Amino acid sequence: MPPAALAVHLSIGQAYAWSNLKTGLGDGLGLSGTATALPFQLAIVMLGLSAAFGGTTVERRGPRWAMFVSMCFFSAGFLISAVGLFLSQFWLVVVGYGFFGGIGLGIGYISPVSTLMKWFADRPGMATGIAIMGFGGGALIAAPIETALLAAFGSTPGGLGTTFLLMGVGYAIFMSVGWLLIRVPADDWTPPNPPQQSRQAADTRVAVSAATAIKLPQFWFLWVVLCFNVTAGIGLLERANPIYRDFFAETGPATQIAAAAGAFVSILSLANMLGRFVWSSASDVIGRKNIYRMYLGVGALLYLVILTLGEGNKVVFLIASLLILSFYGAGFATVPAYLKDLFGTYQVGAIHGRLLTAWSAAGVLGPLVVNAIVDAQGDVPGPGKYSVSFMIMIGLLVVGFISNELIKPVDPKHYVGTEAPVREEAAR
Repeated sequence: MPPAALAVHLSIGQAYAWSNLKTGLGDGLGLSGTATALPFQLAIVMLGLSAAFGGTTVERRGPRWAMFVSMCFFSAGFLISAVGLFLSQFWLVVVGYGFFGGIGLGIGYISPVSTLMKWFADRPGMATGIAIMGFGGGALIAAPIETALLAAFGSTPGGLGTTFLLMGVGYAIFMSVGWLLIRVPADDWTPPNPPQQSRQAADTRVAVSAATAIKLPQFWFLWVVLCFNVTAGIGLLERANPIYRDFFAETGPATQIAAAAGAFVSILSLANMLGRFVWSSASDVIGRKNIYRMYLGVGALLYLVILTLGEGNKVVFLIASLLILSFYGAGFATVPAYLKDLFGTYQVGAIHGRLLTAWSAAGVLGPLVVNAIVDAQGDVPGPGKYSVSFMIMIGLLVVGFISNELIKPVDPKHYVGTEAPVREEAAR
């Protein structure tokens, strides 16, 4: 089951390598950083919305249906974008990659999560880490492919169109592995020899419906936590390539810096991926609230380190950036288990889908904060143009830290009773 989940998540995780395509679009079409962020921003908005509105359907129809739908939309997004580039119509890239591709992102993102939590019921943090680390690692595969395709075909509209076309076809083939392999466990299946669980994780009486969950303060405090943790990471990730060039433009030849910037995107993807598994697995031991204290509190300090010590210091800059991205990815991987602790597994997939609207908001807020402020400070040299943006990120992480502290267990009066499993119609 983990390879099936990873086949989908490693594909849709291409979104994290957008900064390479963003650079190609900017060079080839003469667009600003704000303009080339639009497809990515819309894709993240549609990810959250499609996950929110499709979460209940995914629970009902099962993961195979969801993964197939994800493949169709995600691949179609690349193909529509390719047509737009061949015709020199950038708005089709926004619609294709952003709207259609974003729907594929949302449905594909939630499709294996609740399924793996059922297979690994004794280790929910590890289970979600397995599923979601693939999304974080998608750029590790996509970044060198994009670099090679852009080098082979160039940044002309035709060359960019060919790159998008080949990626769309390739991802359709790879994602098919996921929906062909996926299965759900039988209703009476339990893990063999399950390790000792905490009382909270083992309490099967906790069962809150999705309709009730979104009315409770715990849901909205966690929404703020996820939104601001994502904002702080995605603002760095979406502009990773240009940020590296700005911080170290004077440290070597332009071609060398450009190559290093591309490698920086891949390294961030690795940190994003590993953080999703390592930190979310650790949350099974130290608790969800404690692990989010680290993501948010230490994350704020790391942004301060980049601001004060990162200029010209590649070691400090790299270590701080890698940790920020590991916390960013881990926040995604840990949140389904946090939801399970708070609301039970009854409709956790649907609740998770609704919570991902926080990602939609962050997908707009993060790139907007960084790109708009940087574009407005065009005359400010190097790292100085990021000072205001990074200070804003620190403030948001502090607010998220406070919201995490306000999360309390759900009052039992909101439980629906003994958990009744939501049956999937497919992939049995």
